[in-house]
Amino acid sequence: MLQLETMTQAIAEAFVGARRAGKALVQYPGNPPTALAEAYAVQDAAIPLFEDKVVGWKVGRINSPWLEELGTSRLAGPIFNKSVHSLTANGQEAEGLIFKEGFGAAEAEFVYRIGSAPSPDQRTFSVEDASALIDAVYCGFEIASSPFPGINTLGPLVTISDFGNNNGLLLGPEIPDWRSSQFDQWDVVTLVDGKQVGSGKAESFPGGTLESVRFLVENLIRRGFPVTPGLLISSGAVTGVHEVAEGQSVEARFGNFSSLHCSIRHSNND
Repeated sequence: MLQLETMTQAIAEAFVGARRAGKALVQYPGNPPTALAEAYAVQDAAIPLFEDKVVGWKVGRINSPWLEELGTSRLAGPIFNKSVHSLTANGQEAEGLIFKEGFGAAEAEFVYRIGSAPSPDQRTFSVEDASALIDAVYCGFEIASSPFPGINTLGPLVTISDFGNNNGLLLGPEIPDWRSSQFDQWDVVTLVDGKQVGSGKAESFPGGTLESVRFLVENLIRRGFPVTPGLLISSGAVTGVHEVAEGQSVEARFGNFSSLHCSIRHSNND
């Protein structure tokens, strides 16, 4: 047990050190986790080392064959205060930061905001329970990036172990009257350098994007993290995970409601 805890701490320190320095990790820094508990243990150990406030969480999809092996369709990772930036107007552009020689992607997402905390003694939630906690929904980009270029190819346990592959959230405009807006039926399109690379609808998610909220609330409570008003939840890539490189421009069109733009830069330019 002590050896596993030592390895967990060493992996956490390696990822946090690489993120702070903006340097790539050519290899995974230890033995990759083989179970969900091991993967989240690394993440939990890394969060306090990063020395920034957690203001939200990203939720990512887990697909086959990992879905059947792990028994869950979602994974989670923290979003830190300094990595959240607002995009309040159509055409406004922000920077999405990725790691040089690491993995980088931009993902069009819907972002939920917790409006009220759950009951302290509640441990399991329905989608309806989760929906009742939400007071706002936004359009946005998740910037998925890791110093380790193989983070996605080695599977979701490795993804979980490095903050769920998150390196930022670009928060767009709030959707008015989101409960009646039918935003989950909007056609969402992502373009890189003006070329369409993906499209989709939130309603295509297994269980919908509110299932991401339900999953996350249970996940956080189980791990001992607070679910408090103001917490942001990036609910999953609507049009897919689109790898990007420094200098590229990304646009996400959310139906007729909003168009968001970001330019991709390295986290640490030499």
